[in-house]
Amino acid sequence: MISKKTTEFPFYIKLACSLLSILLLGWFAIIGQTILIPLILGFIISILLVPFCNFFERFFFFPRVLSSLVTTLLFFGFIAGIIYILVNQLIDIADEWPAFQAQITELINDLQRWIARNYGVSSRMQIEYLNENLSKTFDFGTIILERVFSGITRYSILSVFSFLYIVFILIYRRHLIRFIFYIFHERQHKHVLSVIYNTQNMVKQYLIGLFLQMLIVSILTYISLSFLGVKYSFVLALLTGILNIVPYVGITISVIISSILTLATGAPSQVLFVLIAYIVVHAIDGNIVMPKIVGSKVKVNSLVIIIGLVIGEMTWGIMGMFLSIPILAMAKIIFDHIPELKPWGFLLGEEKSEKLNPNVEKYFRKNRNLFFKKHKKELDSEN
Repeated sequence: MISKKTTEFPFYIKLACSLLSILLLGWFAIIGQTILIPLILGFIISILLVPFCNFFERFFFFPRVLSSLVTTLLFFGFIAGIIYILVNQLIDIADEWPAFQAQITELINDLQRWIARNYGVSSRMQIEYLNENLSKTFDFGTIILERVFSGITRYSILSVFSFLYIVFILIYRRHLIRFIFYIFHERQHKHVLSVIYNTQNMVKQYLIGLFLQMLIVSILTYISLSFLGVKYSFVLALLTGILNIVPYVGITISVIISSILTLATGAPSQVLFVLIAYIVVHAIDGNIVMPKIVGSKVKVNSLVIIIGLVIGEMTWGIMGMFLSIPILAMAKIIFDHIPELKPWGFLLGEEKSEKLNPNVEKYFRKNRNLFFKKHKKELDSEN
């Protein structure tokens, strides 16, 4: 009988290898973002569109290529329709820019008079101060315009590549699944099938939940702004729902845009009520809509989500923030099916969703007081 010897490496070597792997993964994610972002986005969206492809193939007898192309075109047509409605509303707002400019000018004049009356700074001194800082403002505006144009170009390229990836992933979806099974031994196929099924189910439920969240937030925002008599409440509500896809950052941008537009079209006191309305909507979204509709689908705890959002923004920008949550959820599913990585799956999950072995919990409850007392005595003796 041949005995198999396994080498056990010291902890510091394992730690060094783990840190090196994380650094290499981050470096690869940064340099490969042009390929990885549309590829991962296409993979996630294609999972959502698989049932529609199956529908066309089963009931309309479409070939797989045609069903994949038609499904992708319908999806992008739906997105283009939303963008078209939003752009039309923004054009209507731009047409009234002279009225906005007059309103803002009047507010600035009132502010100048208030400063002169309360602080003794004349309008002339205020204008001189503004002129000194005007060049900086123009430089800042130029930087913003450059970023806007570069962003439009980048997202246009992203859309084209995402479209192609979605079409080809849908066409070769069965081939890709067979490839995944070929990688693993036959005795592991049960776990592979479980990972594939859970990933598909999670992505579908997450995207559907995200769409419902957008719809609910848009409706709540529209009702609130309409009740307050804010102009262009529909476009502001639609914009809020879309931007809310990006957690924390999206709602902040929506509040700023809505406040500026309300200040330009209504009374200054109305801005306060708009801020209160957004706080209420965000509270409902964060405490009811997000946990019940979206959060329950990914089963990742809030601390990990926040860390993932920060790392995603640092790595891939806005798209990184959007993709970080489903990537973390998929990582948790994979970790839960690999014995060596189960502790990491436990770390990513919610506290109530994962339980330790009952014997471990019982031992911990029984001995934790003794443990802490013992270490407290050791610390006291050292001091």
